Order: sequence, then C-alpha cells, then structure tokens
Amino acid sequence: MSFDAIGGSWLLPLVFTVMTLLALAILVRVSGVLRYIPNDRVGVVEKLWSLSGSLRSGLLALHGEAGFQPELLRGGFHFFTPFQYRVHILPMVAVTQGKIGYVFARDGLDLAAGQTLASNAAANDFCDVRGFLTGGGQKGPQRKVLREGTHVVNPALFVTMTEEGTYAMALDRHEKTYYENMRALLEERGAFRPVVISSRAGAEQMDMLAVVTVQDGPALARDELLAPDVGDAHMSFQEPEAFLAAGGRRGRQERVLVEGTYYINRLFATVELIAKTVIPVGFVGVVVSYTGARGEDVSGSEYSHGELVRAGCRGVWRDPLMPGKYAFNTYAGKIELVPTTNFVLMWKSGESGSSFDSNLREITLITKDAFEPLLPLSVVVHIDYRKAPLVVQRFGNVKQLVEQTLDPMVSSYFKNVSQTRTFIELIQSRSELQANASHDMRERFLAYSLEFQEVLIGTPRPQQGDSRIETIMAQLRDRQIAREQVETFAQKEIAANKQRELNEAEKRAEKQSELTASLVDISIKENHGAAAVKAAEKRRQEIEALALAEAFRQEREGQGRASAIRSIGEAEGAAIRAKSEALEGEGADKQLTQTVMLRLAEAFETAKVPLVPQIQLGQGGGEGGNAIATLLGLMTALKARELDAAQR
Repeated sequence: MSFDAIGGSWLLPLVFTVMTLLALAILVRVSGVLRYIPNDRVGVVEKLWSLSGSLRSGLLALHGEAGFQPELLRGGFHFFTPFQYRVHILPMVAVTQGKIGYVFARDGLDLAAGQTLASNAAANDFCDVRGFLTGGGQKGPQRKVLREGTHVVNPALFVTMTEEGTYAMALDRHEKTYYENMRALLEERGAFRPVVISSRAGAEQMDMLAVVTVQDGPALARDELLAPDVGDAHMSFQEPEAFLAAGGRRGRQERVLVEGTYYINRLFATVELIAKTVIPVGFVGVVVSYTGARGEDVSGSEYSHGELVRAGCRGVWRDPLMPGKYAFNTYAGKIELVPTTNFVLMWKSGESGSSFDSNLREITLITKDAFEPLLPLSVVVHIDYRKAPLVVQRFGNVKQLVEQTLDPMVSSYFKNVSQTRTFIELIQSRSELQANASHDMRERFLAYSLEFQEVLIGTPRPQQGDSRIETIMAQLRDRQIAREQVETFAQKEIAANKQRELNEAEKRAEKQSELTASLVDISIKENHGAAAVKAAEKRRQEIEALALAEAFRQEREGQGRASAIRSIGEAEGAAIRAKSEALEGEGADKQLTQTVMLRLAEAFETAKVPLVPQIQLGQGGGEGGNAIATLLGLMTALKARELDAAQR
C-alpha cells in the first residue's frame, strides 16, 4: 500500500471533522446560543423576536418585548435560545481619578417646559436601568454626574461622556452630530475637570473666587439681578437637586465659591473666575450694592444728597469696608475705593499726583494787565473714612468729584484772584496768594465732606507761542542780576577791607617787637608830655591868678585916678568958667595960655623930659632956640592971627 493510499484514508475524515466543527461554530455564532463576555466588558442583550411582540414605546423592552433589554451581561459564558438574541459587547464606563463623567439618557420621561436638565430626584441610579425608567427618570442630559471609577452603565440607554471618550451603542448620523456638539460644549467649559480654586502661592487661580451661574431651575423674580443665597444644603452647587429643593433659582448667583475643589455639573452651572477685591492700606471700600432688600435711610435728616443703607441692603452701605481682602461678588455690586491718606491733585499737564487727576491741566489766567499765563498748582486733600460713603453717594466716585466739582471750583477761584493783580504782582505775591487760597478754600472743601490740607502754587508760565511773558521775565531777571551784582560788589569791597585788615595784622605781627618798643617810647613821651602839660597848666593858672590880681589892682588904681582926675577936672572946669566969666576978652586968652603952660609943665614932669635939651634944634647958639621959646613963639603967632581976623 502506498503512502498516498494511506494518507487519503485518514485525511478525509479529518477534513470532515474540521468542517463539521467549523460549521457548528458558525451555527453557534449565527444562532447566538453561546456568547463569551470578557470580565472588563459588558454585554447589551438585544432580543430579536418575542412572543410578547415588539416595543410600542420607549427604547428598552421592560416587559419581555423584542428590543434592547434593560439588564446587562457581565464577564463569562452565556447561553441563549438560538436565533432569538444578539449580544453587543461594549467596554464598561471608566472615569479617571479627579475627573467628571456626564450622562445622557436616550429614553425616559420628557423634560418639563423651562427644564434644562433631567431631574434625578427620584431616579438617580444609572446602573439600574429598569428602576430608572420605572422610577420617573427623564431623557436628556442628567443633573447627576459620575465621579471617578468604573460604572456598569447600559450604553443602549445612556450615553456617557468622559474626557477620554464617549461610551454608547452605535449612533446614527444625526445623533452622533448632537453628541459631538455636546462634547465640544463640555470641553469649552472645562467640564470634565472639577473647579479648583487654589490659595497656594504661585497657583494660577490664587486670590480668585468663582461666580456661579445656574442654568436650570425657576427664573428670577422681577427686578432681581442675582439669585439669593439658599444656604449650604446644596454643597456649593455640587448637588443640583438639593439646590433646587432649597428654593434655588437659575441665573447668576449671589453666593460665590472660594478656595477648594468643586465637582460641579457644568451643564447645570457655569463658573467664572474673578479676582478677589483687595482694599489696600490707606483706602476704604464703599459698597454700592445692586441686590438685596430695600433698606431704611440712615444718612440722617441733614444729608439730602441720597440715602445710605445698612450692609446687605440695596444701595450705598453706610459702613465702608476696611483695608483687607474680600470675596466680593462684583456682579452684586461695586466697591469704590476712597483714599483715607492725604492725596495730591496736580493741575499740570503730563504729571499726576494720584489716580484722580489724570485729566487736570494748568489753569489759564487773565491778569490785570491782560497777560494770559498758565498756572500750575497742587492741592493736598484728605477724606475722613467715616465720610467716604457720603462722598460716593453724592459724586459717584472720587474721580468724578475731582473733575466735576473741584476742578471748576479751584480754577474759578484762581481766575478771579488773577484779575486783581498784574503779572509781576502775581509772581511776587505768590506766597500771599497761597496763604489766602489755603484759608478761603478750606471752608469750600468742607461743604463737600473733604478736608483741605494745603495748596502749592507753581510758577506761572506762558502759553505756547506767547513771548511777552518771557520778555517780562527776562527784564525781571536782568533787574535781579543787577541787584545781585551790586550786592556782590559790596561784598567784594568788604572782602577787600578784610583782606587789607588781615595784611595789616600780618605786618603788625611781623613788627610786633618794634611796635611794642615804639609804643613804650610813645607812652613814656606821652607821660612826659602830660607832666609838662600839667606843669604848664599850673603855671598858666598861676599867671592867670596874678594877671587877675594885677588887673584888679590896676582897675582899682585906674578907678581912683579917674575919680581924682574927674574931680580935678570938674574943679578946674569950674575955676576956668569962673575965670572966663571974670576975664572976658583978653583975660580969656591969658587964662588959656596959662592953662596950656600948666599942662605942659605937668607933661614934662610926668615924662621926665629935661627942660634944656641935650641936642639943640634950630640955629646954633642963637637965643630962643629952646622949647619954651618955641612954645612962646607959637602962642604969639596964634594970637596975632586972631587979631588979624578980628580986624578984617
């Protein structure tokens, strides 16, 4: 027997056996009588036919009808009636640690009008499909979310979305488009990750808070901007059913979220991160609330510019917020920062003393002599923190106060003052003007709940293209330079005098020994001179005394002699008169001659002149050459002249 005969005898049965087994496998596969499900998968049972007939409503067969069955098959071998069931093996839903899964129900009750998400108040177990559908579960996106872990969810009823993928039975084209759009929306909102607000230094969300906007529930009442806080039962919006049961409403919420991790369904509520409100040192925050009940006015009867209310009411709060950090919902109101330290307002282009004077410019003046300079100035202002709400209530904020009230008031004041002064007076009286402005504006600022501290006036400068002011300034500068030169020359003169005195002192110091000796000699001579002066003075006094005595003696002698002479004269006069009367005519001449002779005799006696001269005058040796003869001749001639005159 050949090999071919032997091989052919056993090969045919083997081939037949293999073909039989293959046919049986195909039969088992086609009939669905036996299916194996891996342990990490689930099996969705689809009943192809049933004596109960087909489904009349809904997606899943809850009463044995043909269609998708509510119960899932887990791992292992499962036997079925041939040609009656089809098993769809799909992966179980897995939600990664720290992530969120969203569930969409394909079947269930329809949503009510105005309802955004399906309620899970009664049906909240997605693993119990029968209980979900019979317990009032609603179709559509669910309010409840899946947390981390593996979930045995029937993908025929529920479409589950995680960050990694979508778990569902095969979707048709339209349904696939819908869920793709839903995934895009969830990714846009970052919905697969929880809301994390960190206080850790360097974190992206440091010093942030979350403003929550709820997308489901009853609408807000009329005139309400924010939904009121409903307490803590909803676990910071993580339990939608508890939130709605507590009276929560859709819309932006008054309550905010601070540091922490929150697993919030982003289809139920969206989250917006905003910065916390920081009130720095040196400021207070005046709250202007947009929400809350209408409060009672606590501003007092004297204040007529608006109402102030207590904290929590709608309006301007009476009590400002002190420096610090606040989780303030900026959609519920605004906080106006009001400085409590001194701040500077500068009327000067390109410069700013605070954040409130960016629009202030130099004040245009018109002086008495028609100059139009620009006046820069600075004003130091203080606001009492207790009056900060009054300022905000009256003006809105400090910037509006500055631009709408202080700027016109200050500008008007200095314009009025400038019209009473010339340009030079305006420059020279700046100190006086500054003092007067400080006094006058203090009362005006108090009227606006402000405390005026000081005004600082700068140097007026010309407008662009105006050269007249510069000409005046140049003249003033030249005048001042001349004054300074005069003062400089005077100081130089003083310095020169001091230099001369210094040189003299130096030379004097060099000749000090000689100067000392000369000074001693001078002193000695002065002493000798003083002694001589003293002696001369004494001698002069003695002479004066003697002279006075001699003068007194002579005066007495003169008086006596004069008295004697007067007596003699008077007697002689009387005798002469008597003689004259007795001797009239010739007798009178004789008496005169006698009298003359007597006086000559007395004169010769007094002068001690010799009657006979030692030297003879006239012709020598002749008679009549002496004085007496001469005198007698003279008398004879006189007498002859008188007789000759009488004859004529």
